[in-house]
Amino acid sequence: MRDPRSIVITGASSGIGEELARAYAAPGVALALSGRDSARLEAVAERCRAAGAAVETALVDAADRAAMAAWLSALDARAPVDLVIANAGISAGTGGGVESAEQARRIFQVNVDGVLNSVHPLLPGMQARRRGQIALMASLAGFRGMPGAPAYCASKAAVRVYGESLRGDLAGQGIGVTVICPGFVKSRMTAVNRFPMPFLMETDRAAQVIKSGLARNKARIAFPWPMAATVWLLAALPVGLTDVLLRQAPRKE
Repeated sequence: MRDPRSIVITGASSGIGEELARAYAAPGVALALSGRDSARLEAVAERCRAAGAAVETALVDAADRAAMAAWLSALDARAPVDLVIANAGISAGTGGGVESAEQARRIFQVNVDGVLNSVHPLLPGMQARRRGQIALMASLAGFRGMPGAPAYCASKAAVRVYGESLRGDLAGQGIGVTVICPGFVKSRMTAVNRFPMPFLMETDRAAQVIKSGLARNKARIAFPWPMAATVWLLAALPVGLTDVLLRQAPRKE
């Protein structure tokens, strides 16, 4: 889908979600943006309106299944959605300790349940129209479990594999599915990291890479390539070797 007109972006109040909203904002485009910070979300919406887009916002938690279903179903009934970018996500680490059950469950609620809550209310309409595109925000961290961020890595691995499977299921129905796997991108999420982030990418550049890949209905958008190559190698090496290598890596706070 090279020219989507009705676009949903979750987690649009900052980071990649914000930049994607700005990248798609143009006359004739209707943007539906969600987030949990009303001030930041409205600021993003105003910039997109200034670019000519029609924008509506929803202050909703992606992990809230009922609220997401109500919002997306009503939205799709008014303006059939061409593209949904399930971008909302959170990150946290152990800081060298053990991740709490509360933190692990919350990460899964937002990063995994939030994706399902963003996709499934829109699927029936897309299937009926035999048209649409779904983009799921995974991560290069989803290719190999990293010490210091077990729930985050596992949640992104789940999103990646779910999206790859969903793409095959929907391929014959006119619906494209793309899994997005960024490395380190400048955002509020990465700003708290206190360790070196190789190949750190500017957010606007990341948004352009994603937009270009979605226009070509790529199965996977993984970037930057040196970081992608590194994690693919880690995933391919024997676990006994990578365990030793990663044991020395800094832990996410």
